[in-house]
Amino acid sequence: MELSKRLAAVARHVPVGAAVADIGTDHAYLPVYLVRQGISARVVAGDINYGPFEGALLTVRDSGLEKYIDLRMGDGLQILKPGEVNVLVVAGMGGKTVCDIFEQGRSVLQQVRRLIIQPMRDIPEVRRWLTGNGWRLVDEDMVTEDGHYYVIIVAEPGMERPADSFVLEVGPRLLEKKDPVLKEFLKRRIIEINTILQEIKRARSVGANNRAKVLRQEARKIREVLESW
Repeated sequence: MELSKRLAAVARHVPVGAAVADIGTDHAYLPVYLVRQGISARVVAGDINYGPFEGALLTVRDSGLEKYIDLRMGDGLQILKPGEVNVLVVAGMGGKTVCDIFEQGRSVLQQVRRLIIQPMRDIPEVRRWLTGNGWRLVDEDMVTEDGHYYVIIVAEPGMERPADSFVLEVGPRLLEKKDPVLKEFLKRRIIEINTILQEIKRARSVGANNRAKVLRQEARKIREVLESW
């Protein structure tokens, strides 16, 4: 089974031999891949919605891996017992949902040694939650697929104090690595900001002026990053 670029980037961060839970597994492509590649001998795969869960059942049955992939239907980390897994994958859902899942599953998180997160939006909010709740960002990746940019965040227990809010917006490890995909993304973001500013000029309202101020600050910080690349 060949994974999408997004899921392949997630899979690269799963340590060999890890006991993994894939929360929001959808069609269980990642669990099947992890078992077939010998990365994990056992994966718990969960989804809250019946449609994706049914799809996961079919995928696992077709792969003949029912003994190695434990499918569970339920909400977030509620499907797990503390200590049951040591690596959590949460991919393909909004950042606010990810944070809610972590808030509601703190007893499970206490015994997890690695989080691998791929938020679809509100990515800075996920970084803020992690660094504010005893997790350090050990790695980040950024990939493009079908015209979309995807960020993968890898976190482990520890302390991290980000330099400033902009670093959390962009990604501290992506900046340190001078990730080429991030550079491409930032260049496109500058163009996007300039387009929005041109539209705001015609609005002539207090709200529009405040929005323009925020965007100009963001553009300035992005240019500083690009100039030092």
